[in-house]
Amino acid sequence: MARQASRFLRGRRILPPPVPKGAPAADLIDRHFLAYNAGRLREGARLLAEKMLRPGVTVGLSLSGALTPAGLGVSCVIPLLKSGFVDWIVSTGANLYHDAHFGLGMPMHAGSPFLDDRVLRDEGVVRIYDVLFDYHVLLDTDAFFRRVLDAGEFQAEMGTAEFHYRLGRYLAEREKALGLGEVSVLSAARRYGVPVYTSSPGDSSIGMNVA
Repeated sequence: MARQASRFLRGRRILPPPVPKGAPAADLIDRHFLAYNAGRLREGARLLAEKMLRPGVTVGLSLSGALTPAGLGVSCVIPLLKSGFVDWIVSTGANLYHDAHFGLGMPMHAGSPFLDDRVLRDEGVVRIYDVLFDYHVLLDTDAFFRRVLDAGEFQAEMGTAEFHYRLGRYLAEREKALGLGEVSVLSAARRYGVPVYTSSPGDSSIGMNVA
């Protein structure tokens, strides 16, 4: 008698066709992204297309990990805000702090994760994995926040969404003065009416400057 296949072996067979020239993105994802991270990407794409793009759906965007130092705020988050795709954001304070570097025109550089941090320290260079920047970027960003937070509008209790909305105005002014375009998430969030929350405002350099 033939052995009955396990119930765990009823999933889609992994035997994709070769990727053809000029394959549309939808076909590439549905037919060829079957397992491992490609499979998770396919699941995410289907969730986006079948659930999140429906009319009336509220989309919240959670930002964690060092996204903004790597430029993902500029390349990915701001276009989502501009297109009206995101209704609210909750972010780590660190992402919002490093977002300010871009709004202030402070350069971040691609580097290597294998550099000797002792040498970098001697040369005044800060490393976030493979992102490198001058130590004065931190000092000057802190100085900016201290000046801004002295303004009367910040001398009251407020929620994090209001706090970030008010900060966004100052970053937008710097963007405009420096001719940078849209490079700050906080500035863009204010511009497009997207509230930005943080669950632990004291757990970042912004919070430490508030204190």
